[in-house]
Amino acid sequence: MPIRIRILTALAPLAGPARAVIALAAVGLGVALILAPLTPQQTAVATGLGVAVLGLGALLLPAPDAALRLPARVLGAASIVAGAVVALWPGASAPGLALVVGIALVAHGLLRAVQAVLGRGEARVTSVIAALAGIVLGVVALSWPVLTLTVFRLGVGAFLVFQGLALLLALLGDSRRSARAEAASVHASDPAPDPAGTLVPDPAAALVPDPAADPAATPVPRSRPRGRVARWGRALGASLALVASLALALGTGWALGGVPLPEPGAFYTPPSAVPSEPGRLIRSEPLTTGVPRGAEAWRILYTTTGVAGEPAVSSGTVVAPAQRGDAPLPLLSVAHGTTGVAPKCAPSLSATPFADGAGAALSTLVTEHGWAAVTSDYIGLGTAGPHPYLIGSAEGRNVLDATRAARELDGLRLPAKTVVWGHSQGGQGSLWTGQIAPDYAPELEIAGIAAFAPAANLYGLAEVTKNEAAGKTVSAYIAATWDEIFPELGLADELTPGSAGGVAKISQLCFNGQDALAAILRGTQVPSQIFPDRVLAGEFGRTLRAQTPTGPFPAPVLVAQGLADPLVQPAQQEQWVAGRCAAGVPLDFRTYPGLDHLSLVAADSPLTPELVSWTLDRWAGAPANDTCGATTPPNAEEGS
Repeated sequence: MPIRIRILTALAPLAGPARAVIALAAVGLGVALILAPLTPQQTAVATGLGVAVLGLGALLLPAPDAALRLPARVLGAASIVAGAVVALWPGASAPGLALVVGIALVAHGLLRAVQAVLGRGEARVTSVIAALAGIVLGVVALSWPVLTLTVFRLGVGAFLVFQGLALLLALLGDSRRSARAEAASVHASDPAPDPAGTLVPDPAAALVPDPAADPAATPVPRSRPRGRVARWGRALGASLALVASLALALGTGWALGGVPLPEPGAFYTPPSAVPSEPGRLIRSEPLTTGVPRGAEAWRILYTTTGVAGEPAVSSGTVVAPAQRGDAPLPLLSVAHGTTGVAPKCAPSLSATPFADGAGAALSTLVTEHGWAAVTSDYIGLGTAGPHPYLIGSAEGRNVLDATRAARELDGLRLPAKTVVWGHSQGGQGSLWTGQIAPDYAPELEIAGIAAFAPAANLYGLAEVTKNEAAGKTVSAYIAATWDEIFPELGLADELTPGSAGGVAKISQLCFNGQDALAAILRGTQVPSQIFPDRVLAGEFGRTLRAQTPTGPFPAPVLVAQGLADPLVQPAQQEQWVAGRCAAGVPLDFRTYPGLDHLSLVAADSPLTPELVSWTLDRWAGAPANDTCGATTPPNAEEGS
């Protein structure tokens, strides 16, 4: 007998214990993924080991005939190699790892399905269901490339537990076989000729049991209730795994897909000939969606100035009390926060065009105090782009020109005096609006400038939040727009490996409603920071720093900051405020313990009534508060 045959014959008794070890390992790794507080690297290692375990399982799965035995072994070996790569290289690009894991899970499921269809016995349906669960889970894995994502982690863990338990149940059935059935399993294998030409059994068949000897494929007497319980248990487990996998797939599509939003229509396309000077009204139309009760609103299209000083067109909205007299209305100019960078993300296209930032305070001013308010969409939102995302001087020009254009609306009398507001991106925009107003729009009088959680220190924002989901989303918006506005930076070629796909997907998602959730979740799936540190330290970083508003400002300035803000962090804001105070720029800096980036401007925020009072005081010319000489900002709790 050849040496190979002798070796395989000697190893045949180890097949059962080996399958038991594999089953226990799968269960253990699955439980660890589900329950253990693993780091991202540890999660990758556990996932890789799980894929390798499934590969070992594939080597020992029953093959319905000799033709499938070789593909099973090839797939098992490939899974072992893939799992080893993931386990030994946990810091590699997450999309690459997810691709390996996803393909391995899909391939494993396909093999199980083929084996079940070509096999015999009552367990075929259960095997097909389990195989489909694995295939769906593999597809989901490809959609969530960062292995630390909870859904993916739990899904892989549950799948490993199920596979391990299924193998253990099969082993329990194997232990009940008689010696005669075990011998029949060996003799049923493909015979191999010995040197004398005589056919002898292939000992390898003992390592890959025949389906005829598998309790899932061999009918058992009805007097064995344990067998029936095991079969029903496997069927139930497979069905639950498929339901869970389908739920994950549907949830993935809902969470990452966003929602269909209206694209800009003909209103946003300017005529062939428009006025050459900025701030001229091109057209207007009534706006009825999302208008506060007791108010009247319009959508406007107007001329403005682009990043490089070129003529451009922008859109926006105007809202005023429905009942108004002949006297000019007090005027508020709003720089809106981040809504996205695609044309469909314009606030004037939103179902809630006046809800951005301190929307409750705006509604109060309009409906209770008789104010009018104008908001610029900015270039590229609604109109042709690119959108000058977080480019302060361009945002400021768009806001000032919207104020100019609103004064040309029929049926409204608006003064050349205004108070400017802004939240987040709009906070930076409001500060820039005030800073450039004396030179760009000297005919307008700025009575006050209010900035809520402003992105005043853009470089610091990019540096501090570069590994956070929200920070990656903001960086993706910058990457998508600045590459066109500042082509000399070559940002498209400078992104970290694996980031380009995420940037492209995030750039088409708006930052409102379900789209905001999708944008943030897409941000979690970018494997690392968008811009490498060397890029932040170069010309790109200097361009970011150039977007910091430094003053002087022509009117009193209010800066409001939530002390629980994870995006525009309090330490960054305090540093910017300290720098302005040291430069002799007076500020009213107010902090709000427990409030984050959004709750700061919510309807129930303490800022809301304070902002209304502050704005009314600015219009009345009352003296403004200056906290630069104070050791503790107003509203700040000691130790915050």
